[in-house]
Parts: sequence; C-alpha cells; structure tokens
Amino acid sequence: MSGDPLVVFTPSGKRGTFPVGTPVLTAARQLGVDLDSVCGGRGICSKCQITPSYGEFSKHGVTAHQDALSEWNSVEQRYDDKRGLKEGRRLGCQATIQGDIVIDVPEESQVHKQVIRKAASARAITMDPATKLYFIEVAEPDMHTPTGDLERVSRALKEQWDIDNVRADLNILRKLQPTLRKGKWQISVALYQGHNEDHARILDVWPGLYEGGLYGLAIDLGSTTVAAHLCDLVTGEVKASSGLMNPQIRFGEDLMSRVSYVMMNPGGDVEMTTAVRTAINGLTEAIATEAEVDPNTIFETVFVCNPVMHHLLLGIDPVELGQAPFALATSESMSLNACDMDLHAMNDNARVYILPCIAGHVGADAAAVALSEQPGKSDDLVLVVDVGTNAEILLGDKDRVLACSSPTGPAFEGAQISSGQRAAPGAIERLEINPETKEPRFRVIGSDIWSDEEGFDLAIATTGITGICGSGIIEAVAEMRIAGLLDESGLIGSAEQTGTQRAIPEGRTHSYLIHDASEDGGPRITVTQGDIRAIQLAKSALYAGARLLMDERGVDKVDRVVLAGAFGAHISPKHAMVLGMIPDAPLDMVTSAGNAAGTGARIALCNVAARAEIEAMVSEITKVETAIEPKFQEHFVNANAIPHKTDPFPELGKIVTIPNVSFNTGGGDPSTGGRRRRRRG
Repeated sequence: MSGDPLVVFTPSGKRGTFPVGTPVLTAARQLGVDLDSVCGGRGICSKCQITPSYGEFSKHGVTAHQDALSEWNSVEQRYDDKRGLKEGRRLGCQATIQGDIVIDVPEESQVHKQVIRKAASARAITMDPATKLYFIEVAEPDMHTPTGDLERVSRALKEQWDIDNVRADLNILRKLQPTLRKGKWQISVALYQGHNEDHARILDVWPGLYEGGLYGLAIDLGSTTVAAHLCDLVTGEVKASSGLMNPQIRFGEDLMSRVSYVMMNPGGDVEMTTAVRTAINGLTEAIATEAEVDPNTIFETVFVCNPVMHHLLLGIDPVELGQAPFALATSESMSLNACDMDLHAMNDNARVYILPCIAGHVGADAAAVALSEQPGKSDDLVLVVDVGTNAEILLGDKDRVLACSSPTGPAFEGAQISSGQRAAPGAIERLEINPETKEPRFRVIGSDIWSDEEGFDLAIATTGITGICGSGIIEAVAEMRIAGLLDESGLIGSAEQTGTQRAIPEGRTHSYLIHDASEDGGPRITVTQGDIRAIQLAKSALYAGARLLMDERGVDKVDRVVLAGAFGAHISPKHAMVLGMIPDAPLDMVTSAGNAAGTGARIALCNVAARAEIEAMVSEITKVETAIEPKFQEHFVNANAIPHKTDPFPELGKIVTIPNVSFNTGGGDPSTGGRRRRRRG
C-alpha cells in the first residue's frame, strides 16, 4: 500500500495518491479533475484557484492537517497583492501536496462549468406579494400641529391606502427626511407585511414616483446545488435563473457526512454556514448582474431546503438531526431580516421567509413541493418524487397526504461513479444501446446531435466528451438491462456471455465500454460493477421510501407518478421504470413537474397567502420516518434487483422487453462487486 499522501478532489470525488511535493494542479490533471489553467503553472492567470479543507473527513477516510499543503509562497503573495485571493484560496500550480488533503475546486476554476438544471417552470401565480410599492403624498410639517415625518407618512398610508400600524427601522428614519424634501412631499414606499404580522414595515423610500422595480429571490438550497430565481414582485416574471454548486460538498457529499464532519470537527458547523452564506451572496450578485437589476432593489428572499441545510443556513448545529429522534431546533416557518443571516448582497432591509419543515428528515423543500403540486387536492392517488441527493417523497389525495425522505446519496448526481461528473457541457446525458449489436449511441450536454449522427464531432468540438452525468448513468444502467448486458441482480456479463467486446474484464468483474478516446489523450468512459452497485443502492432507497408510504396507505399501486427536480425533467419515465426507481404505473401517467421545490418557493415569494396555506398544509401531512421503519430494509433489499425482485411490474412489460439472463453462475455476488462470498466454518 502506498505511503504517499491521499488527495480527494470535490465536487468530482476523484482521488489518488501522489508523492510529497506534487503540485495540486499536476495531481488534478493526472486524475482528470476539471481544474483550469492557461499560464503554464506560473501563477499568473489565477485560473487554478483551489480551496483546501482541513479536519477529519470520515466519508473520504481522510484527516487533513494544516500542514497538508506547502506554505504560502511569494508567487501567491504577489498575486494576492495585485488582484486579491478570496480567503482560504490557494493557487493550484503553487501549492504542493505534503499530506492527506481534501481539495475543493470552486466553480469559477472549472473549465466545464456545471449546468444548473433547476430552471424555473412556467406557472400561473396569483400576485399578492408581502412587499409592495405605494406612492403617497405626505402633508408638510406644520409648527401649529407638531408631528414627526414618520407619523405623517403613516397617516398618509392610512388615508390613501388604508394601511395601518406602520413601522420603520433606524436606517429608514435617517433616510426619510431628505427623501421627503427631495420629492417635494411625494414619495414611493416599499412596504412589507407578513401574513402573520399585525404591522407593516417600511423597507425603503424614494423621492417622487419610483419606477425602478421591486424584486425577490426564490432559492432552492439543495445538498448538491443552489438554484435561484430572480422574480419581479409586481408582475411575477422570472427575470433570471442561475445556480451553483453547494460549497459544503467539500465537507461531505451527503447530509449525514456533513453532520459527521460537525461531530468530529469543532466549529465545523460555522465553517459550513459561512461557506453557504458566502455562496448565496455571490449567487445574488451574479443573478442581479445577469438580469441587469440593482441588488438594492431585491427586498425578499424565500428559502426552501432540507432540514440539515435549514440548520446550517441559520447557523444552528445540525448534530441532533444525525441521531434519533432527529429533533429540529424549530419546524415552523421563519421570517427574518436578511442582514441577520449575513446576506448583504441585497437591500439592507430585505426580509427572508423560510418555509416550514415537515419533520426531522423531511424539510421545507418537501413542503414547497407540496405547495407546488398540491397532492392533497388530487382526486386520484398521486406519488410525487423529488429526486436528489436526498429524495423527498409525497403520496396522497384528498383524503390524506403522507411524506418521507429517503437517503439516495449522490450517485444520481454523477458522484461516486467512475466516469461520473456533474451536469456540464461535454457530459453524456442520454444513452441508448442497440439490443442486437450492443453498440451505444449517446448525446452530450451542449448538443442535440446523437453520437452516430452526421455532424456530431463538429458539434462537440468545443466541449469534447468529458464523462457521464446523473441522467446519463441512469439511462446507461437501464439500457444495459434492456440489452441483456446486465442480469436481474445487477451483474455485468463477460464478452462471451453478452456477445460484445465492449464487456471488458476488470479484476473479478466486468465493465461496459461506452466511449474510448484514450489514444488521443481523451477519457475512457465505462460503466463499472461499482457504478451499478452505487445506482442500485440509490434507486433502492428511493423505491423503498415510496413503498413505505404505500404500505401506510394500504395500497399496492398508485394512479400516477410525478417526477420532480432536475431528474424529473431529464430522465425518461421508461428508464425510471426499467431501473425500478419508482413503483409500477401506466407510462402515460408518469409525468415531469420540473423544479417543483423551486416553483413552491416562487409561489410563496409572490403570494403571501400561500405562506399561510403551506403552514396549514404541513400540519396535516402524516410524516413517515424511514430510518426507524422495520419494513424499509425489506423493501430496500427487494429493490436491489433490476427492476425489482418481488414487484411484478406488469405495466413495464407493455413498453419494453427485458431479457431473462443470469451471469452470476460462478458464485459472484453483485452486492460485493461480483466477488465470491466465503463460507463460514
């Protein structure tokens, strides 16, 4: 076993050992990590900025000490003096490896920027925001009737708009007098009134008639990505949508890894809170620039997130969420000042609303999905699945709604996959395998042309073929099953068993070769037995969660399935059913809802009454805790088979034929990667 230091790169998850003194940039290039550099490692371009992380990372099996990288050198100091480096950043071409280390590659240092797929879905929303604009004419001061300017503004709002009980913070009072006089006693007022507040508060004032716009942010703070929609609070129009990787990934890809990091590293929760708030500030500035909107005109932000993200956003230690009984610090909605959360890239008086959590493992993101999809108003029994690193699942109709979360892990995001990557230009996102020839064809992000079609090479000349993302690996595994390359247990057959030389030996197991550009210095993209196992674990957790809710309702089937989130928009229902991700349902009754959590956040942003609605709705939802349900493990084990060990899946047979093949004749066990189990005794 090598005694060289172990280096783990996030968010890619790629790792390797390197001799002491190896530059980080060199290690990244040897592992195929997406780290930019154009100056030849001379410390001039700053494209190779990285963020080292120190502490104990149980998920990666790494304890990183402060001396794991070489000391700050004169080249980095010179660059920092001239252009500035963000706190904690190093130049990958200058920092050398001295010990085990976890290194995060920030988005701006990646050559192939991730495509944030949580775009805003079209939705008609009745506009009634908490923040509105009012034009008023204010009485001038009178020595014979001595009243303050704020009192006369309040009187004008009451007389002209029937708005009573108005308050203003000190910074508004400082601004009020000059604004009134500049506007010749005519001003525009941005007024916020929450759905459960008996008073209104002034957020900003302008002289005369203000026509600069009022804006709000709807933010879906996920474990892997942070997606934001900048909305016009007058019209409801989405002015821009943008997103970035959640920087907390470097502390752990899944939620429990992040909780574990906090347990093992005192102050780890503060690190993660600071990281995500800094990212949100940067995202706010970026989306405002994209939409050509003044950040000072952003007056509200609505957040939806899972419970661990909820606590880390608020600066609350999430350790209690990592152990039974999974107690939340609070499950109720929250209305806060943005400045109290260090969110400074918007108006100084901006307000934050966070949707209520449903339970210790079922968060505000699930509440937002419920607000968007309204399962409690459905005449038929609907299963709503928001697929991600942590899946939120709702099952219900007019009689009753149930909810749970299921720990699917990061495999659906392309992590823990040998050739996996985040969704970025050049990543394989669609794939088909000919059942006769076993030959693949695929499409990559950034092109609509398939790999066997004319013009493909020209279309991908800029991006190349870089890896396979979450939707691509799901389709690959499902297509391998349809083509007879994979048996029910998940075992990949040999070349002799499958009839194709693309089935290549890899130790005691086999892999399927999708694309090989190694002769030209490009990647060799395969689906390994380990990849299959990672997808089996993820899809089994998702299916088991859905089955638990069905058990609670006493049903064996659902009338329809709604796939929400990035996967809902990018995975075909057929492949989801072949893989066994979802319970059996008629194919035409499996639909996509796009980013339902983000849509729920937009509804709560643009309609203040919807906040009261979701708070009432959450109180009526039955929570099912997968972590303590005995049948979860039974469903999980049965769901390891592809598509399923015990569920007949009759609807699946109407749309696709799956060969009855078995490659596990040599005693290999797919749950151990095809290795033989030893007998005891």
